[in-house]
Amino acid sequence: MLPRSLRLTLIAVAVVALVPFAYLFKARYTLSPLPRVHPIQGMDNQPKYKAQRSNPVFSDTRAQRPPVAGTVARGQLRNDDRFYRGLENGQWVTAIPVEVTPALLHRGQERFGIYCSPCHGLSGYGDGIVGVRADRLQEGTWVPPANLHDDQVRQRADGHLFNTITNGIRTMSAYGPIIPEQDRWAIVSYVRALQRSQHGTDTDVPADLRARLAEK
Repeated sequence: MLPRSLRLTLIAVAVVALVPFAYLFKARYTLSPLPRVHPIQGMDNQPKYKAQRSNPVFSDTRAQRPPVAGTVARGQLRNDDRFYRGLENGQWVTAIPVEVTPALLHRGQERFGIYCSPCHGLSGYGDGIVGVRADRLQEGTWVPPANLHDDQVRQRADGHLFNTITNGIRTMSAYGPIIPEQDRWAIVSYVRALQRSQHGTDTDVPADLRARLAEK
């Protein structure tokens, strides 16, 4: 039989060993105004300056530092004016600077349906649901969205349409911050397809199919 002193020691060790588990159980199932205990420190609990906090290290006391003038983030040089701005030698490009493929047109159709159709309508006639509702309200402040099939819009260069999506025009907001350049060109290509669909001629039909079209 174990000595009494040894038995008491083992009992004390067992009780002490249960304390961490009891503490964890209590911390998990009870409410407290105090922050949780972090045995392992992570990025959610570390010394840092949060938004709009001051930092006495800098003369302007701003913790959030502005970008250094003249610096460019890696991969963000964007020195291709044709692709990123729709310009070539200071003039709007007259041809889409990416390969127009069925995949690009499908992407443009999808993006057009998300960002453009609420105002311009799915067919581009300026009859989107936003415009319809504004007309019903009759508040007198609504500027109707452009009809993308008007001659004025059709005659604009591809770069001009790209710039309109990027920076907006008149009451239309800029979509550059939320639509990547590749998708903007996809939208331009789809707008051209829409315009072509409503202003097509016999010459757009392949020669071997024109006779069949004439029969109908």
